[in-house]
Amino acid sequence: MSSSSPSSSLLPASPTHLLPLDRWAAPARSALIGVFTDIDDTLTTDGAITADALQALGDLKAAGFAIVAITGRPVGWSLPFVTTWPVDAIVAENGAVALLPTADGRIQKRYQQDAPTRAANFERMQAVLARIEREIPGAQRATDSAGRETDIAIDHSEFVQLDEETIAHVVALMRSEGMHATVSSIHINGWYGDNDKLEGARWIVRELWGRTLDDELDRWAYVGDSTNDQLMFRTFASSIGVANVARFVPQLEHLPRYVTEGERGVGFAEAARAMLSVRASR
Repeated sequence: MSSSSPSSSLLPASPTHLLPLDRWAAPARSALIGVFTDIDDTLTTDGAITADALQALGDLKAAGFAIVAITGRPVGWSLPFVTTWPVDAIVAENGAVALLPTADGRIQKRYQQDAPTRAANFERMQAVLARIEREIPGAQRATDSAGRETDIAIDHSEFVQLDEETIAHVVALMRSEGMHATVSSIHINGWYGDNDKLEGARWIVRELWGRTLDDELDRWAYVGDSTNDQLMFRTFASSIGVANVARFVPQLEHLPRYVTEGERGVGFAEAARAMLSVRASR
């Protein structure tokens, strides 16, 4: 997670993709009402949120932005952060589960799938997980697996290093078992169901605000860094990659429209300043 990445100046550019933040038009930034963000290697650096990224979340929240973190991380891993970070929700396990802070300090958990479906899928997923570890040399379940309820994860860059061929083998096996599979900056995630980060974003906007996200896509920004963010990069006109997205550019069919100079939490803080600067100038 701490491996170096090329600076944004080394990234290829097109008229609509991977543009520097100073090309992000002020009217588009001024129209924003909310931010969706990835967590790993977007808010975090070396596995922990940095002070500048946490301050950026707080500044956005104080300015009136809705803030939702959407991650492939499990529910159990996400629980400590939903009440300590200034967010409206954390949508975990690639859109399947939402954690919501309540006014009295409790945490509310909401699921996209009903309990019988989750139980049946969980049993199937554990069999696939065992098969991956048995059949693919070097493949190991992620250390946060005990906190997962609706997906499985294989570590490829957090504590275990897998080469591209092995990652592709894991993805192919998951898909051969009928699972959805994506690759984040640290894990290979697989699950049963129609959820993904975009569906999770649509769902949480309905759940929390009773609105239809597709009617207001131009009023939300997305910040991310890897291949499991590319559906969001494709969907949101105000999509931003932190600079370490460079690692995944060869695998990305859909690139973020803008890219920061800084990596990880530094890059997120940079993106937040770009959003906040137009409000300060009103």
